[in-house]
Amino acid sequence: MRQRRKRESSRPKQLGIIIAAVALVGVGGWFAGSQMQSPADAAAAHRAPKAGPVTAAVERRSLTASVVAQGSVEFASPQSLLLAGPVGPPDAGSGGSGSTDAIVQRVTKAPVAGSEVKEGDVLMQVSGRPVLVLRGSVPMYRTLGPGTSGDDVKQLEQALTRLGFNSGGNTGNYGQGDAAAVSRWYRSKGFHAQEPGVADKQQLGTLEAAVTSAQQALLAAKNPGSGSEGSSSGTGTGGESGKLQLKAAQQQLDAANAALFAFQAGYGTKVPAGEVVFLPDLPARLDKVSVKIGDTPSGPVGTVTSSKVVVQAVVPSNDAKLLHKGMTAQVETPDGKKVEGELVALGDDVPKNDAGNGKDPAGTSGGGGDDASAPVPVQISIPSGELTKNANGSAKVTIKVGASNGDVLTVPIAALHTSADGQAKVQVRRGSKVVDVSVKAGLSAEGQVEVTPSGDALKEGDQVVVGQ
Repeated sequence: MRQRRKRESSRPKQLGIIIAAVALVGVGGWFAGSQMQSPADAAAAHRAPKAGPVTAAVERRSLTASVVAQGSVEFASPQSLLLAGPVGPPDAGSGGSGSTDAIVQRVTKAPVAGSEVKEGDVLMQVSGRPVLVLRGSVPMYRTLGPGTSGDDVKQLEQALTRLGFNSGGNTGNYGQGDAAAVSRWYRSKGFHAQEPGVADKQQLGTLEAAVTSAQQALLAAKNPGSGSEGSSSGTGTGGESGKLQLKAAQQQLDAANAALFAFQAGYGTKVPAGEVVFLPDLPARLDKVSVKIGDTPSGPVGTVTSSKVVVQAVVPSNDAKLLHKGMTAQVETPDGKKVEGELVALGDDVPKNDAGNGKDPAGTSGGGGDDASAPVPVQISIPSGELTKNANGSAKVTIKVGASNGDVLTVPIAALHTSADGQAKVQVRRGSKVVDVSVKAGLSAEGQVEVTPSGDALKEGDQVVVGQ
């Protein structure tokens, strides 16, 4: 009886377990069925979503357009130093033609790189003679002395006056006053000017003696003596002979006088072609030296530059069209130093390198081509005394070429397009639609362009299409 009751009481439990197991199997089957996909459903699930337009927000900001270039800091106005001829002989004689040929031209004191050269300074010494520096735009090309005249002589006179050795007037004609001023100037530097030497004085004496002899011969021809029978009538053999003698004596005197005059025209204190170098701007900086003691100064002896520095850079032709002389440039060196400079030359106006290599800035076109990417040289002047320690280094140049009038609406340049009628437009996303909005384009900079819409068709925060 008890066992029967026990069996009856366990039946509900067994039934509950069976029902729970059936329910669990049902739920598991439902879950498994919900996770199963057909091949089509699986492909659809992995398919990329439908592409939509790429947009960017309209901004309200100020724009500043600039041309940026990398440049190099260099000392300005490089110029080669060349001696125009030989220096005078060590004995300070002026010499006749060819008298300096036997003098060996050797550097006896070389220039010093990095030194400052002022007007009147001794640049170097050749064969014991000085090479002096004066300011002037006409290069030295000949020996200056008595009988010479021209702009180079006037330039010498002006330089001597500035140095305190007045020649008595800047006439452009080398006279005794010039010779005396040159002598005083040389003595102030510890040298003797090239004055007439022993050979010159001997030559002068010989020529003067020739004139005297010719005068005596002419006098004798005019007074042949009382023993001449035909002298009274002027006819006959004796008379004709006397005329010929007289003519020959006169010609001899004329020739002697001409030789003496020609020699005297160049007789006196001179400035040999190799003893003066004229430079357009002084003081100057001796940048490089090409000779050493013992060398023959047959080529460039060095390079001088201004003591000021400039920045040389190149920009693409399209950017060059936005630039003009007088624009302000910001110059920044790698060490963080910033200086404000001025654009002083552009394209063909940039001075050519006169330091002996004849090269323009690397890769430049001089501004003469139509290629929009062809580099055009620019030169930026730097205030005196600035960036001299950064010479031969690099620098970044930034030139502001335009700015917006305060804050304006801007969109990425990629958002702007032109319709068939030439109207500038942007595409604006409005919900699920994209609409065209006409705008007027303005300044572009930093990848953005200023746009002015008609009315309120475009406002800050709107999404414009920049790609698909």
